[in-house]
Order: sequence, then structure tokens, then C-alpha cells
Amino acid sequence: MGPLVSGNMIDADQIPANALKGLKVLNLAVNVPGPWAAARLGMLGAEVVKVEPPVGDSLETWCPSWYGEMAANATIECVDAKTAEGRERLNELLDGADVLITSVRPSALARMGLTDAVEAHQHLCHVEIVGDSEDPEHPGHDLTYQAAAGTLAPPTMPRVLLGDLLGAERAVSAAVALLLRRARTGHGGHARIGLRQAADAGAAGHRHGMTAEGGLLGGAVPTYGLYEVEDGWVAVAALEPHFHSRLHDLTGATDQESLAEYLRSRKRATVLRWAQDHDLPIAAVE
Repeated sequence: MGPLVSGNMIDADQIPANALKGLKVLNLAVNVPGPWAAARLGMLGAEVVKVEPPVGDSLETWCPSWYGEMAANATIECVDAKTAEGRERLNELLDGADVLITSVRPSALARMGLTDAVEAHQHLCHVEIVGDSEDPEHPGHDLTYQAAAGTLAPPTMPRVLLGDLLGAERAVSAAVALLLRRARTGHGGHARIGLRQAADAGAAGHRHGMTAEGGLLGGAVPTYGLYEVEDGWVAVAALEPHFHSRLHDLTGATDQESLAEYLRSRKRATVLRWAQDHDLPIAAVE
């Protein structure tokens, strides 16, 4: 069985694509965490309706390819929640939804009239994504949450939206948990997901010293690191004893310097083919 595909999003976990068939997700969130969570739920079989304000989702302008990937299987509807007509339409959508995803501050939800509307829909499983679950009115973004978590190395900007994407995956877990509880009790519920808390969780390896400089996965083990080859770089992850021994037997390298010397004069494609032939965990750095 090949990977499950939804638009251009590939789920290599091969989770059954019909697990949430018959359920509807109403996503009121824009940018990344909410739409990513909604798309993931869609990959599990849920029908996804995304509501955008009249100005649209700014991600469509900033990064149209990613916006398109996440919205590929969603029905997009423009609703102005500031108008009576818009609020009426939102209530209609809430009537037919099983899961609601939002990603604004609680005060903004209240101004939109959504706090009362959600409470009136007892069947609804509301996943509320906020910046900081302990202080949901405090402003922040993935960059500030990673800064607090200790995952940044200034002045280099992060290449991964750690808090946003881990927060989105936590939102998926929360939605499934609420749906399971609703199946037992008949009532939905509410879960608040903090992106700062998600970033903190993602930084656990660094916090415990494993990925810190000189830590086990931070350079202390020669067979787990980044090495330059003739035309680029490769990642060597021969951490387990059997991989470590095999790499040593094949290269004769006993430390970082000797392994670097062995790899430096070889082309990347040659190293990758050699690694595949000998079942070694080595990948190209793209």
C-alpha cells in the first residue's frame, strides 16, 4: 500500500483515509496552524469547510503554493462575521459541523459573537488554537515561541515552523479526543492548544541536553553528524551499535576527523548509493 495523498500532502503514516468519514470540520482559522490541522483531519476522511473573512487568508499572498496545498480538499466560503447576515451563516455552518477550529484570541472570539454561538452548540468539538494557552491574550508568533524555547541560533532564522506545525498536530489529537469523548457522552467540548507549549515540547531534546552542542545528538557521536562531500553535504545517522560497527568496518574511521576524510573526496550520489547498498542511514542534505 502506498502513501495516502490529499492534494499534495502525503501521509506516510498510512492512517486509514476514511477514519473520520461522515464528519465535518469547520475551520475559521487562517495562516498555518489551523489550516494545517484541518487539512490533516481531511486526510483522515473528514469533510472540511474553511471560512475566510472578506480580506481572505494572507497566506494565499505570502505563500500561495502552501496555501493551495492546505486548501486543496477544503470547501472555501467567504463570510463576514461582523454582519448580521454573516453571523447567521456562521450559525448555519455550526449546526452542521462536528469539529470547529479557531485561531484567534478569546477576546476576538467574543467580539465575533462566537463564544456564545459555540456554547449554544453542545454537539460541537471546539479546538481553540492560541499563542500561549496560559496567557491566550498575549501576542506572539512561531519565532517568539522558538526564541523562548531555546531552539534558535541567531542570526540564522529557523527553517522549520516548530510551534506552528507541532501545535497543528496537537490540534488534530485534541479533535480526535473530543470526538471520542462525544461518542461516549453525546456532548462535544473544548480544547485549547498553545503554540508556545507546542514549541516547548519540540525543544525537549535541547532542554534535556541531547541536542545541545556537545550532546549525544549534538556532535558528541562522530557517526551521527553532518559531513561535507565533494559536491555538498550528507547527514550520517549511524547511531545504533550495528550501524556504528558497520560504518567502522567499511570505512576504517575511528573518529570524526577520519570519517570526514573518508567522505570528503566522494561525490554525494556515490555516497548515497554506497549507503543504500550497505543499509546505512545516510541522506543528502538538501
